[in-house]
Amino acid sequence: MLRRNGSLLLTVFTAGMTGLGVELAAARLLDPFFGNSIVVWANLIGLVLIYFSLGYWIGGRWADRDPRETTLYQICAWAAFGVGIIPLAAGPILRWSAQGLIYLDIGVLLGSFVGVLVLFSVPVTLLGCVSPFAIRLAVRDVQHSGNVAGSIYALSTVGSILGTFLPVLVLIPNLGTRRTFLFFSLLLLAISLTGLWRRSRRLTLRYLWMPVLVILLALFWNAQPIRAEEDTVFETESMYNYIRVTRSGDSYWLQLNEGLGIHSVYNPNAALSGGIWDYFLIAPYFNPPPYSADRMHSLLLIGLAAGTVSTQYTAVYGDIPIDGVEIDPAIIAVGRRWFAMNQPNLNAIAADGRYYLSKSEKRYTVIAVDAYRPPYIPFHLTTVEFFQLARDHLTPDGVVAVNAARSETDYALVNALASTMKTVFPSVFVLDEPGFGCFTGNSLVIATVQPAHATNLGHNVALMDNPLLREVAARSLAAPIWEVRCANGVTWLPASANATTVPVEGCLAPFTDDLAPVEQVIHALILRHLLGGESSFETRE
Repeated sequence: MLRRNGSLLLTVFTAGMTGLGVELAAARLLDPFFGNSIVVWANLIGLVLIYFSLGYWIGGRWADRDPRETTLYQICAWAAFGVGIIPLAAGPILRWSAQGLIYLDIGVLLGSFVGVLVLFSVPVTLLGCVSPFAIRLAVRDVQHSGNVAGSIYALSTVGSILGTFLPVLVLIPNLGTRRTFLFFSLLLLAISLTGLWRRSRRLTLRYLWMPVLVILLALFWNAQPIRAEEDTVFETESMYNYIRVTRSGDSYWLQLNEGLGIHSVYNPNAALSGGIWDYFLIAPYFNPPPYSADRMHSLLLIGLAAGTVSTQYTAVYGDIPIDGVEIDPAIIAVGRRWFAMNQPNLNAIAADGRYYLSKSEKRYTVIAVDAYRPPYIPFHLTTVEFFQLARDHLTPDGVVAVNAARSETDYALVNALASTMKTVFPSVFVLDEPGFGCFTGNSLVIATVQPAHATNLGHNVALMDNPLLREVAARSLAAPIWEVRCANGVTWLPASANATTVPVEGCLAPFTDDLAPVEQVIHALILRHLLGGESSFETRE
């Protein structure tokens, strides 16, 4: 039968809670440097499971050789201490990894990523030792061993359930990621040393330095930024993101998680950003001419961020109703504080963009999709089902525009989005952002409810009375604008009247809610770049 040992049972429960809490906090620790993609999660979960499995095996053998409670409490104390030093030990490796991401050095990327995850190997493996060790201590006769093992693992699992929700809902939003590690470390240390004190006070005194050191680390880290770049003016963590505001001259930039991309730009002295956001302004002008600004009645922005696009639309089109959907309410707060996102015509909504659209009964002139986490797009915003939903919420002359990543020669994601959108809309166009400073750039994939042609933008320029619109249109017409035609394959038709169609690699199957391998497409794009490969889209020029 299971022996009624309160200290033992509390230790098992707390160790289970700490194990899952560390896993959730680990994902947030990696976010500012590696991002929050499914690949990061797969590696993290896979390695944590390996460490737990190794701990189960080691814990069982260890318990048979030394079946004493004092040994179990010492194992837990070392595990707790290891959890407490993870944020400090991870710092240098994470800073090194940031350089690898900037220059896309595959050796640095893999080395630093494995290096960070190795930080979790010892404490998580030790946490894995707890349940089999506790079973060995609790079993008093073979007849009831199954009941004891089931009870121990059930208690550990209940602790794991709490460890799943506590960091996400309470600790990380209120304490931050690093102090979440310290919370679990100090809690498990307190339980372990209390149990050890009841068995051996002399032995406990040898471990009192552990909580002292962890507390000192907590005080030290309280004043330290997560990423200590000089241009950082504000940083915070939310339930969804690590958020950082940087300043360059008069401009404020919003960066999230690993910081590879700029999500919003604000300069009080300039209405245009010089980036992909500007090109959303001319999306409705792909409609058949004549098209004028007075036909632009409303905007839905999925991926509001800190309001660059909504601010520009207000500056150009006036006080039209704008619904800006942003899943992270903390980003909305940052936009209001640092990016002057206070236009009275803007309705900022904290929600998932597709969910909001499915519940809305409104129709919009333009639906702009900028839910872009470089170089990824949430898969559920790239599918036939989503674009059909978007079309159902557009006016008869409505337009949807999606920001998508590409390289100088590789348009794999753009091709996939264009192929998908072409199954829903009669006309689809690709507008390349002119020039970019790193290997990735942006294109705007634009679809119209009415049949249209890429030359429509040029014909509608004469009706643009706003100088900002004229400036963006001039930039756009200086770069390639491609009309997408899907029949037996994809063809891209340049806007030039004398250009010929250019056949491109076969039409991709449209993305659906069941199968939308967005990350696979992006990973292949990055891998081709790292290996020096070329894309068939290079023949477009």
